[in-house]
Amino acid sequence: MLLEMHRIHKSFSGVEVLTDVSFDLEPGEVHILAGENGAGKSTLIKILAGVHTDYRGVIRLEGRPVRFHSPIHAARHGISAIHQDLSLVNAMSIEDNIFLGRENVRSGFWMDHRSQQRRARELLKQLRLEVDIARPIGEFPLPIRQMIEIAKALVFEARILVMDEPTSALNDQEVDRLFELIERLKHQGCSIIYISHRMEEIFRIGDRISVLRDGRSGGTARADDLTPEALIHWMVGREITRQFPDRHHSPAPAHFRVHKVSLKNPMKPDQWAVRDVSFTIHKGEILGIAGLQGSGKSELLNGLFGTYGRLPQGAVELDGRSLEIRSPSASIREGMILLTNDRQGTGLVPAMNVIQNISLASLDSFSRRCWLRKAEEYDNARALIKALGIRFHSPEQETMTLSGGNQQKVVLAKCMSTKPRILLLDEPTMGVDVGAKHDIYTLMNEWTDLGIAILLVTSELPELLAMSDRILVMHRGRCTAVFDREEATQAGIIHAAMGEQEN
Repeated sequence: MLLEMHRIHKSFSGVEVLTDVSFDLEPGEVHILAGENGAGKSTLIKILAGVHTDYRGVIRLEGRPVRFHSPIHAARHGISAIHQDLSLVNAMSIEDNIFLGRENVRSGFWMDHRSQQRRARELLKQLRLEVDIARPIGEFPLPIRQMIEIAKALVFEARILVMDEPTSALNDQEVDRLFELIERLKHQGCSIIYISHRMEEIFRIGDRISVLRDGRSGGTARADDLTPEALIHWMVGREITRQFPDRHHSPAPAHFRVHKVSLKNPMKPDQWAVRDVSFTIHKGEILGIAGLQGSGKSELLNGLFGTYGRLPQGAVELDGRSLEIRSPSASIREGMILLTNDRQGTGLVPAMNVIQNISLASLDSFSRRCWLRKAEEYDNARALIKALGIRFHSPEQETMTLSGGNQQKVVLAKCMSTKPRILLLDEPTMGVDVGAKHDIYTLMNEWTDLGIAILLVTSELPELLAMSDRILVMHRGRCTAVFDREEATQAGIIHAAMGEQEN
Protein backbone atom coordinates (compact mmCIF):
# COMPACT_ATOMS: atom_id res chain seq x y z
CA MET A 1 0.00 0.00 0.00
CA LEU A 2 1.43 3.40 -0.98
CA LEU A 3 -0.48 5.51 1.56
CA GLU A 4 -2.44 4.76 4.74
CA MET A 5 -4.25 7.31 6.87
CA HIS A 6 -5.36 5.53 10.04
CA ARG A 7 -7.95 6.73 12.60
CA ILE A 8 -7.60 10.44 11.85
CA HIS A 9 -9.27 12.90 14.24
CA LYS A 10 -9.37 16.67 13.70
CA SER A 11 -11.12 19.46 15.62
CA PHE A 12 -11.62 23.18 15.04
CA SER A 13 -12.39 25.35 18.10
CA GLY A 14 -13.45 22.29 20.05
CA VAL A 15 -15.76 20.98 17.30
CA GLU A 16 -14.65 17.62 15.90
CA VAL A 17 -14.90 17.60 12.09
CA LEU A 18 -13.11 14.28 11.49
CA THR A 19 -13.72 11.28 13.75
CA ASP A 20 -11.84 8.00 13.38
CA VAL A 21 -11.38 8.37 9.61
CA SER A 22 -9.24 5.87 7.70
CA PHE A 23 -8.23 6.04 4.04
CA ASP A 24 -5.65 4.30 1.87
CA LEU A 25 -4.19 4.62 -1.63
CA GLU A 26 -2.65 2.02 -3.91
CA PRO A 27 0.14 2.70 -6.44
CA GLY A 28 -1.12 3.97 -9.81
CA GLU A 29 -4.81 4.29 -8.89
CA VAL A 30 -7.41 7.06 -8.88
CA HIS A 31 -9.17 6.90 -5.51
CA ILE A 32 -12.30 9.06 -5.37
CA LEU A 33 -13.09 10.77 -2.07
CA ALA A 34 -16.81 11.58 -2.05
CA GLY A 35 -19.29 13.04 0.40
CA GLU A 36 -21.65 15.91 1.07
CA ASN A 37 -20.47 19.49 1.62
CA GLY A 38 -19.05 19.70 5.13
CA ALA A 39 -18.36 15.95 5.34
CA GLY A 40 -14.64 16.58 5.98
CA LYS A 41 -13.10 15.74 2.59
CA SER A 42 -11.06 18.94 2.21
CA THR A 43 -9.94 18.78 5.85
CA LEU A 44 -8.65 15.24 5.38
CA ILE A 45 -6.59 16.06 2.31
CA LYS A 46 -5.26 19.25 3.93
CA ILE A 47 -3.91 17.05 6.72
CA LEU A 48 -2.22 14.85 4.13
CA ALA A 49 -0.82 17.90 2.29
CA GLY A 50 0.67 19.43 5.46
CA VAL A 51 -1.78 22.35 5.72
CA HIS A 52 -3.32 21.15 9.00
CA THR A 53 -0.67 19.81 11.38
CA ASP A 54 -2.64 19.54 14.64
CA TYR A 55 -4.49 16.22 14.41
CA ARG A 56 -4.62 12.76 15.97
CA GLY A 57 -3.97 9.58 14.06
CA VAL A 58 -1.23 8.03 11.95
CA ILE A 59 -0.17 8.54 8.33
CA ARG A 60 2.05 5.90 6.73
CA LEU A 61 3.84 6.34 3.42
CA GLU A 62 5.04 3.00 2.01
CA GLY A 63 4.65 1.55 5.50
CA ARG A 64 6.71 4.23 7.28
CA PRO A 65 5.01 6.66 9.71
CA VAL A 66 5.22 10.30 8.56
CA ARG A 67 3.91 13.59 9.90
CA PHE A 68 4.09 16.60 7.60
CA HIS A 69 4.74 20.05 9.10
CA SER A 70 4.01 22.13 5.98
CA PRO A 71 2.97 21.78 2.33
CA ILE A 72 6.64 22.05 1.29
CA HIS A 73 7.49 19.20 3.68
CA ALA A 74 4.71 17.08 2.12
CA ALA A 75 5.90 18.00 -1.39
CA ARG A 76 9.41 16.78 -0.57
CA HIS A 77 7.83 13.40 0.16
CA GLY A 78 6.10 13.41 -3.23
CA ILE A 79 2.67 14.75 -2.24
CA SER A 80 1.23 17.68 -4.19
CA ALA A 81 -2.27 19.12 -3.83
CA ILE A 82 -4.69 21.20 -5.90
CA HIS A 83 -7.03 22.77 -3.36
CA GLN A 84 -10.58 23.91 -4.04
CA ASP A 85 -9.72 27.53 -3.23
CA LEU A 86 -7.09 28.74 -5.69
CA SER A 87 -3.76 29.77 -4.16
CA LEU A 88 -2.70 32.27 -6.82
CA VAL A 89 -1.35 35.82 -6.55
CA ASN A 90 -3.23 37.86 -9.15
CA ALA A 91 -0.52 40.53 -9.57
CA MET A 92 2.19 37.96 -10.31
CA SER A 93 2.88 36.39 -13.70
CA ILE A 94 1.83 32.88 -14.65
CA GLU A 95 5.47 31.75 -14.46
CA ASP A 96 5.97 33.23 -10.99
CA ASN A 97 2.70 31.70 -9.74
CA ILE A 98 3.65 28.24 -10.98
CA PHE A 99 7.01 28.37 -9.16
CA LEU A 100 5.92 30.37 -6.11
CA GLY A 101 7.69 28.86 -3.09
CA ARG A 102 9.60 26.36 -5.22
CA GLU A 103 11.73 28.68 -7.40
CA ASN A 104 14.62 27.33 -9.49
CA VAL A 105 17.85 28.92 -8.29
CA ARG A 106 21.49 28.76 -9.40
CA SER A 107 24.44 28.91 -7.03
CA GLY A 108 21.96 28.95 -4.16
CA PHE A 109 20.92 32.54 -4.91
CA TRP A 110 20.21 33.56 -8.54
CA MET A 111 16.79 32.86 -10.01
CA ASP A 112 17.02 30.58 -13.05
CA HIS A 113 14.26 32.13 -15.16
CA ARG A 114 15.29 30.28 -18.30
CA SER A 115 14.76 26.84 -16.76
CA GLN A 116 11.52 28.01 -15.12
CA GLN A 117 10.16 29.29 -18.41
CA ARG A 118 11.09 26.06 -20.16
CA ARG A 119 9.43 23.95 -17.46
CA ALA A 120 6.33 26.21 -17.35
CA ARG A 121 5.86 25.84 -21.11
CA GLU A 122 6.24 22.06 -20.82
CA LEU A 123 3.52 21.94 -18.15
CA LEU A 124 1.15 24.15 -20.13
CA LYS A 125 1.77 22.02 -23.22
CA GLN A 126 0.66 18.97 -21.21
CA LEU A 127 -2.55 20.85 -20.42
CA ARG A 128 -2.80 22.07 -24.04
CA LEU A 129 -2.99 25.64 -22.79
CA GLU A 130 -1.63 28.48 -24.93
CA VAL A 131 -1.11 31.62 -22.81
CA ASP A 132 1.59 34.23 -22.28
CA ILE A 133 3.39 33.09 -19.11
CA ALA A 134 4.74 36.63 -18.54
CA ARG A 135 1.25 38.14 -18.07
CA PRO A 136 -0.26 38.56 -14.57
CA ILE A 137 -2.56 35.68 -13.69
CA GLY A 138 -5.26 38.14 -12.57
CA GLU A 139 -5.83 39.12 -16.22
CA PHE A 140 -7.17 35.67 -17.06
CA PRO A 141 -10.66 34.24 -16.48
CA LEU A 142 -11.36 31.67 -13.79
CA PRO A 143 -11.05 28.55 -16.03
CA ILE A 144 -7.52 29.57 -17.09
CA ARG A 145 -6.57 30.24 -13.46
CA GLN A 146 -7.90 26.80 -12.51
CA MET A 147 -5.64 25.21 -15.15
CA ILE A 148 -2.65 27.17 -13.84
CA GLU A 149 -3.41 25.85 -10.34
CA ILE A 150 -3.18 22.35 -11.81
CA ALA A 151 0.13 23.24 -13.49
CA LYS A 152 1.47 24.39 -10.09
CA ALA A 153 0.80 20.97 -8.63
CA LEU A 154 2.62 19.28 -11.50
CA VAL A 155 5.89 21.16 -10.89
CA PHE A 156 6.87 18.53 -8.36
CA GLU A 157 6.98 15.12 -9.98
CA ALA A 158 4.63 13.85 -7.31
CA ARG A 159 3.95 10.25 -6.39
CA ILE A 160 0.62 11.31 -4.90
CA LEU A 161 -1.45 14.06 -6.51
CA VAL A 162 -4.50 15.37 -4.65
CA MET A 163 -7.20 17.09 -6.73
CA ASP A 164 -10.03 18.86 -4.86
CA GLU A 165 -12.80 19.81 -7.34
CA PRO A 166 -10.30 20.55 -10.16
CA THR A 167 -13.00 20.77 -12.87
CA SER A 168 -15.43 23.10 -11.06
CA ALA A 169 -14.76 25.97 -13.51
CA LEU A 170 -13.78 23.96 -16.61
CA ASN A 171 -15.83 23.26 -19.72
CA ASP A 172 -16.19 19.79 -21.27
CA GLN A 173 -13.16 20.14 -23.57
CA GLU A 174 -10.92 21.26 -20.71
CA VAL A 175 -12.21 18.38 -18.55
CA ASP A 176 -11.33 15.92 -21.33
CA ARG A 177 -7.79 17.33 -21.47
CA LEU A 178 -7.43 16.99 -17.70
CA PHE A 179 -8.63 13.38 -17.75
CA GLU A 180 -6.18 12.54 -20.53
CA LEU A 181 -3.44 13.97 -18.30
CA ILE A 182 -4.67 11.91 -15.33
CA GLU A 183 -4.50 8.75 -17.46
CA ARG A 184 -0.91 9.58 -18.48
CA LEU A 185 0.07 10.23 -14.85
CA LYS A 186 -1.40 6.86 -13.81
CA HIS A 187 0.69 5.07 -16.44
CA GLN A 188 3.75 6.90 -15.07
CA GLY A 189 3.04 5.45 -11.61
CA CYS A 190 1.41 8.50 -10.01
CA SER A 191 -1.49 7.86 -7.60
CA ILE A 192 -4.35 10.35 -7.47
CA ILE A 193 -6.85 11.27 -4.77
CA TYR A 194 -9.74 12.93 -6.57
CA ILE A 195 -12.60 14.86 -4.95
CA SER A 196 -15.66 15.62 -7.05
CA HIS A 197 -19.43 16.00 -6.74
CA ARG A 198 -20.00 15.15 -10.40
CA MET A 199 -21.26 11.58 -10.78
CA GLU A 200 -20.16 11.27 -14.41
CA GLU A 201 -16.57 12.18 -13.44
CA ILE A 202 -16.49 9.82 -10.46
CA PHE A 203 -17.46 6.77 -12.50
CA ARG A 204 -15.44 7.83 -15.54
CA ILE A 205 -12.02 7.94 -13.89
CA GLY A 206 -12.35 6.32 -10.45
CA ASP A 207 -10.81 2.95 -9.58
CA ARG A 208 -12.05 2.98 -6.00
CA ILE A 209 -14.50 5.23 -4.14
CA SER A 210 -14.48 6.14 -0.45
CA VAL A 211 -17.24 8.14 1.20
CA LEU A 212 -17.09 10.50 4.16
CA ARG A 213 -20.34 11.32 5.94
CA ASP A 214 -20.54 13.79 8.83
CA GLY A 215 -16.79 13.51 9.40
CA ARG A 216 -16.73 9.71 9.58
CA SER A 217 -15.76 6.94 7.16
CA GLY A 218 -18.87 5.86 5.27
CA GLY A 219 -17.53 2.98 3.22
CA THR A 220 -15.11 2.04 0.42
CA ALA A 221 -15.77 0.02 -2.73
CA ARG A 222 -14.47 -0.58 -6.23
CA ALA A 223 -16.10 1.86 -8.63
CA ASP A 224 -17.32 -1.08 -10.75
CA ASP A 225 -19.19 -2.45 -7.73
CA LEU A 226 -21.19 0.74 -7.03
CA THR A 227 -24.11 2.32 -8.84
CA PRO A 228 -24.66 6.10 -8.82
CA GLU A 229 -27.84 5.54 -6.78
CA ALA A 230 -26.00 3.49 -4.15
CA LEU A 231 -23.22 6.08 -3.94
CA ILE A 232 -25.72 8.91 -3.45
CA HIS A 233 -27.40 6.94 -0.67
CA TRP A 234 -24.02 6.43 1.01
CA MET A 235 -23.33 10.15 0.78
CA VAL A 236 -26.63 11.72 1.82
CA GLY A 237 -28.38 8.93 3.69
CA ARG A 238 -31.58 9.30 1.68
CA GLU A 239 -32.92 8.35 -1.72
CA ILE A 240 -32.73 10.92 -4.52
CA THR A 241 -34.61 9.14 -7.28
CA ARG A 242 -34.27 12.01 -9.77
CA GLN A 243 -31.36 14.38 -10.10
CA PHE A 244 -33.52 17.21 -11.46
CA PRO A 245 -37.02 18.14 -10.27
CA ASP A 246 -39.81 18.63 -12.79
CA ARG A 247 -39.72 22.03 -14.45
CA HIS A 248 -42.92 23.74 -15.58
CA HIS A 249 -43.13 27.30 -16.89
CA SER A 250 -46.42 28.92 -17.83
CA PRO A 251 -46.57 31.76 -20.37
CA ALA A 252 -46.00 35.10 -18.64
CA PRO A 253 -45.49 38.75 -19.65
CA ALA A 254 -42.14 39.96 -20.94
CA HIS A 255 -40.13 41.13 -17.96
CA PHE A 256 -36.56 41.95 -18.97
CA ARG A 257 -35.43 42.98 -22.45
CA VAL A 258 -31.85 43.27 -23.70
CA HIS A 259 -31.38 44.93 -27.10
CA LYS A 260 -28.12 44.84 -29.08
CA VAL A 261 -25.85 44.97 -26.04
CA SER A 262 -22.09 45.08 -26.74
CA LEU A 263 -19.32 45.01 -24.16
CA LYS A 264 -15.56 45.54 -24.34
CA ASN A 265 -13.30 42.77 -23.08
CA PRO A 266 -12.28 43.97 -19.58
CA MET A 267 -8.84 42.37 -20.02
CA LYS A 268 -8.32 43.58 -23.60
CA PRO A 269 -10.11 46.93 -24.06
CA ASP A 270 -9.33 46.94 -27.78
CA GLN A 271 -11.50 43.83 -28.26
CA TRP A 272 -15.22 43.14 -27.85
CA ALA A 273 -16.31 40.42 -25.43
CA VAL A 274 -20.01 40.68 -26.36
CA ARG A 275 -21.41 41.88 -29.69
CA ASP A 276 -25.02 42.84 -30.47
CA VAL A 277 -26.71 40.37 -28.11
CA SER A 278 -30.50 40.66 -27.75
CA PHE A 279 -33.03 38.59 -25.84
CA THR A 280 -36.18 38.79 -23.73
CA ILE A 281 -36.93 37.02 -20.43
CA HIS A 282 -40.45 36.55 -19.12
CA LYS A 283 -41.54 36.54 -15.50
CA GLY A 284 -40.82 33.19 -13.87
CA GLU A 285 -38.64 32.01 -16.75
CA ILE A 286 -35.16 30.49 -16.67
CA LEU A 287 -33.08 31.49 -19.70
CA GLY A 288 -29.96 29.36 -19.92
CA ILE A 289 -26.84 30.79 -21.56
CA ALA A 290 -24.40 28.30 -23.09
CA GLY A 291 -20.98 28.75 -24.64
CA LEU A 292 -17.38 27.62 -24.57
CA GLN A 293 -14.57 29.48 -22.83
CA GLY A 294 -14.21 32.91 -24.41
CA SER A 295 -17.81 32.98 -25.62
CA GLY A 296 -18.61 36.04 -23.48
CA LYS A 297 -21.36 34.46 -21.37
CA SER A 298 -19.92 35.50 -17.98
CA GLU A 299 -18.97 38.93 -19.37
CA LEU A 300 -22.59 39.37 -20.49
CA LEU A 301 -23.92 38.75 -16.97
CA ASN A 302 -21.32 41.06 -15.43
CA GLY A 303 -22.07 43.77 -17.99
CA LEU A 304 -25.81 43.62 -17.32
CA PHE A 305 -25.15 43.82 -13.57
CA GLY A 306 -22.98 46.92 -13.95
CA THR A 307 -19.67 45.33 -12.96
CA TYR A 308 -17.95 47.24 -15.79
CA GLY A 309 -19.93 50.46 -15.32
CA ARG A 310 -22.18 51.90 -18.01
CA LEU A 311 -23.00 49.85 -21.09
CA PRO A 312 -21.02 51.17 -24.08
CA GLN A 313 -23.70 50.01 -26.52
CA GLY A 314 -27.24 48.68 -26.31
CA ALA A 315 -30.38 49.15 -24.22
CA VAL A 316 -32.03 47.32 -21.33
CA GLU A 317 -35.68 47.44 -20.25
CA LEU A 318 -37.33 46.18 -17.06
CA ASP A 319 -41.14 45.89 -17.18
CA GLY A 320 -41.30 48.26 -20.14
CA ARG A 321 -39.15 50.91 -18.46
CA SER A 322 -35.70 51.84 -19.73
CA LEU A 323 -33.06 50.70 -17.24
CA GLU A 324 -29.76 52.54 -17.08
CA ILE A 325 -26.92 50.18 -16.21
CA ARG A 326 -24.46 52.12 -14.05
CA SER A 327 -23.10 50.02 -11.18
CA PRO A 328 -23.81 46.89 -9.10
CA SER A 329 -25.38 48.95 -6.30
CA ALA A 330 -27.75 50.64 -8.76
CA SER A 331 -28.69 47.25 -10.24
CA ILE A 332 -29.42 45.83 -6.78
CA ARG A 333 -31.76 48.76 -6.07
CA GLU A 334 -33.58 47.96 -9.32
CA GLY A 335 -34.04 44.35 -8.23
CA MET A 336 -31.18 42.66 -10.13
CA ILE A 337 -28.41 40.65 -8.46
CA LEU A 338 -25.47 38.60 -9.76
CA LEU A 339 -24.04 35.41 -8.28
CA THR A 340 -20.47 35.39 -9.66
CA ASN A 341 -18.47 32.32 -10.65
CA ASP A 342 -15.64 33.29 -8.28
CA ARG A 343 -17.00 33.07 -4.75
CA GLN A 344 -13.62 33.68 -3.09
CA GLY A 345 -12.67 36.68 -5.20
CA THR A 346 -15.98 38.49 -5.71
CA GLY A 347 -18.74 36.53 -3.98
CA LEU A 348 -17.71 36.58 -0.33
CA VAL A 349 -15.64 38.38 2.26
CA PRO A 350 -14.11 35.20 3.73
CA ALA A 351 -13.02 36.79 7.03
CA MET A 352 -16.57 37.99 7.80
CA ASN A 353 -19.05 35.70 9.49
CA VAL A 354 -21.98 33.92 7.87
CA ILE A 355 -24.66 36.45 8.82
CA GLN A 356 -22.54 39.43 7.77
CA ASN A 357 -21.92 37.88 4.34
CA ILE A 358 -25.59 37.07 3.82
CA SER A 359 -26.67 40.67 4.53
CA LEU A 360 -23.73 42.28 2.73
CA ALA A 361 -25.68 43.26 -0.40
CA SER A 362 -28.89 44.21 1.46
CA LEU A 363 -27.70 46.29 4.41
CA ASP A 364 -30.03 49.14 3.47
CA SER A 365 -32.96 46.87 4.38
CA PHE A 366 -31.70 46.51 7.94
CA SER A 367 -30.47 50.05 8.53
CA ARG A 368 -32.19 53.19 9.75
CA ARG A 369 -30.31 56.47 10.00
CA CYS A 370 -26.98 54.63 9.86
CA TRP A 371 -27.96 52.23 12.65
CA LEU A 372 -27.99 48.51 11.86
CA ARG A 373 -31.08 46.67 13.14
CA LYS A 374 -29.25 43.47 14.10
CA ALA A 375 -32.34 41.54 15.18
CA GLU A 376 -33.90 41.95 11.72
CA GLU A 377 -30.59 41.14 10.03
CA TYR A 378 -30.27 37.98 12.14
CA ASP A 379 -33.88 36.85 11.48
CA ASN A 380 -33.48 37.36 7.73
CA ALA A 381 -30.22 35.40 7.66
CA ARG A 382 -31.63 32.57 9.77
CA ALA A 383 -34.58 32.13 7.39
CA LEU A 384 -32.26 31.92 4.39
CA ILE A 385 -29.87 29.58 6.21
CA LYS A 386 -32.78 27.23 6.88
CA ALA A 387 -34.13 27.46 3.32
CA LEU A 388 -30.75 26.68 1.76
CA GLY A 389 -29.64 24.12 4.35
CA ILE A 390 -26.36 25.88 5.17
CA ARG A 391 -24.32 23.81 7.62
CA PHE A 392 -22.10 25.55 10.19
CA HIS A 393 -21.22 25.40 13.87
CA SER A 394 -22.16 29.01 14.69
CA PRO A 395 -23.67 31.94 12.74
CA GLU A 396 -20.70 33.94 14.02
CA GLN A 397 -18.31 31.50 12.34
CA GLU A 398 -15.96 33.00 9.74
CA THR A 399 -17.18 32.04 6.28
CA MET A 400 -13.67 30.95 5.23
CA THR A 401 -13.94 28.02 7.67
CA LEU A 402 -17.00 26.54 5.90
CA SER A 403 -16.76 23.89 3.23
CA GLY A 404 -16.72 25.14 -0.36
CA GLY A 405 -20.28 24.01 -0.99
CA ASN A 406 -21.60 25.76 2.12
CA GLN A 407 -19.74 28.92 1.09
CA GLN A 408 -21.56 28.71 -2.24
CA LYS A 409 -24.87 28.49 -0.40
CA VAL A 410 -23.95 31.60 1.61
CA VAL A 411 -23.42 33.49 -1.68
CA LEU A 412 -26.85 32.31 -2.87
CA ALA A 413 -28.38 33.45 0.41
CA LYS A 414 -26.71 36.84 -0.03
CA CYS A 415 -28.33 37.15 -3.46
CA MET A 416 -31.79 36.16 -2.22
CA SER A 417 -31.50 38.58 0.71
CA THR A 418 -31.81 41.44 -1.80
CA LYS A 419 -35.28 40.13 -2.83
CA PRO A 420 -34.42 40.22 -6.55
CA ARG A 421 -36.73 40.33 -9.55
CA ILE A 422 -33.89 39.37 -11.93
CA LEU A 423 -31.41 36.73 -10.74
CA LEU A 424 -28.16 36.35 -12.70
CA LEU A 425 -26.62 32.99 -11.80
CA ASP A 426 -23.09 32.22 -13.01
CA GLU A 427 -22.25 28.58 -12.09
CA PRO A 428 -24.64 28.41 -9.09
CA THR A 429 -23.91 24.75 -8.26
CA MET A 430 -20.11 24.92 -8.59
CA GLY A 431 -18.53 22.77 -5.88
CA VAL A 432 -21.91 21.70 -4.48
CA ASP A 433 -22.75 18.07 -3.64
CA VAL A 434 -25.51 16.11 -5.35
CA GLY A 435 -28.00 16.46 -2.50
CA ALA A 436 -27.46 20.22 -2.24
CA LYS A 437 -27.71 20.56 -6.03
CA HIS A 438 -31.14 18.97 -5.95
CA ASP A 439 -32.15 21.40 -3.18
CA ILE A 440 -30.91 24.39 -5.22
CA TYR A 441 -32.82 23.22 -8.31
CA THR A 442 -35.97 22.95 -6.19
CA LEU A 443 -35.39 26.46 -4.84
CA MET A 444 -34.91 27.79 -8.39
CA ASN A 445 -38.34 26.40 -9.26
CA GLU A 446 -39.80 28.03 -6.15
CA TRP A 447 -38.18 31.36 -7.01
CA THR A 448 -39.54 31.33 -10.56
CA ASP A 449 -43.00 30.41 -9.20
CA LEU A 450 -42.81 33.76 -7.37
CA GLY A 451 -42.18 35.51 -10.71
CA ILE A 452 -38.40 35.90 -10.45
CA ALA A 453 -36.66 35.66 -13.83
CA ILE A 454 -33.34 33.80 -13.92
CA LEU A 455 -30.40 34.00 -16.33
CA LEU A 456 -28.46 30.77 -15.83
CA VAL A 457 -24.86 30.19 -16.90
CA THR A 458 -23.55 26.69 -16.18
CA SER A 459 -20.81 24.54 -17.67
CA GLU A 460 -22.85 21.39 -16.89
CA LEU A 461 -24.95 20.65 -19.98
CA PRO A 462 -27.38 18.25 -18.21
CA GLU A 463 -28.11 21.00 -15.68
CA LEU A 464 -28.59 23.56 -18.44
CA LEU A 465 -30.97 21.30 -20.38
CA ALA A 466 -33.00 20.24 -17.33
CA MET A 467 -33.47 23.66 -15.72
CA SER A 468 -33.77 26.06 -18.68
CA ASP A 469 -37.03 27.02 -20.39
CA ARG A 470 -35.01 28.39 -23.31
CA ILE A 471 -31.29 28.30 -24.08
CA LEU A 472 -29.31 31.09 -25.75
CA VAL A 473 -25.98 29.93 -27.19
CA MET A 474 -22.98 32.24 -27.59
CA HIS A 475 -19.83 31.95 -29.71
CA ARG A 476 -17.09 34.60 -29.60
CA GLY A 477 -19.40 37.18 -28.10
CA ARG A 478 -22.35 36.69 -30.45
CA CYS A 479 -25.61 34.79 -30.16
CA THR A 480 -25.53 31.84 -32.58
CA ALA A 481 -28.77 30.07 -31.61
CA VAL A 482 -31.78 30.10 -29.30
CA PHE A 483 -33.44 26.79 -28.45
CA ASP A 484 -36.81 26.14 -26.86
CA ARG A 485 -36.81 23.56 -24.11
CA GLU A 486 -38.38 20.88 -26.32
CA GLU A 487 -35.87 21.23 -29.19
CA ALA A 488 -32.65 21.70 -27.20
CA THR A 489 -30.12 18.83 -27.33
CA GLN A 490 -26.52 18.50 -26.20
CA ALA A 491 -25.34 18.03 -29.78
CA GLY A 492 -27.25 21.08 -31.01
CA ILE A 493 -25.89 23.27 -28.22
CA ILE A 494 -22.31 22.13 -28.81
CA HIS A 495 -22.55 22.76 -32.56
CA ALA A 496 -23.92 26.27 -31.94
CA ALA A 497 -21.29 26.95 -29.27
CA MET A 498 -18.61 26.14 -31.85
CA GLY A 499 -20.12 28.62 -34.29
CA GLU A 500 -21.53 25.99 -36.61
CA GLN A 501 -25.06 27.37 -36.57
CA GLU A 502 -26.00 30.98 -37.08
CA ASN A 503 -29.10 32.68 -35.77
